[in-house]
Amino acid sequence: MVVVRSGTGAWRVLLLRVYNYWDFPKGIVVPGEDPLTAARREVHEETGIEDLEFFWGEQFTETAPYSKNKVARYYIAASAHYPVKLPVSGELGRPEHHEFRWLDFAAAAPLLVPRLARVLDWAQATLHRQA
Repeated sequence: MVVVRSGTGAWRVLLLRVYNYWDFPKGIVVPGEDPLTAARREVHEETGIEDLEFFWGEQFTETAPYSKNKVARYYIAASAHYPVKLPVSGELGRPEHHEFRWLDFAAAAPLLVPRLARVLDWAQATLHRQA
């Protein structure tokens, strides 16, 4: 999920870091769960954020297949919830991520691999188009 919040004059996007890899909140769709419900659940599990607003509807973009043919689906949602929690994962016994940052799009872009930079570009274009 591309989670954004209104910043001083510009949108800020939430990125999560695990080791040296930056990404958006995401996870697995469990059986019986639709992708949007899974995205909401994963954002809450990874960040504590629950107040997601889908001002841009339920449109999404997907990545090309990567790492054992996985495809990640990303929606855009806004949150007024600035503090982010990185809770301990029951499976891992530690937080799933090491760090989070709310960044403007220009600062976020160089942190992302090309597959995710395309998602960021899509999100920025969507926000710009529907401003």
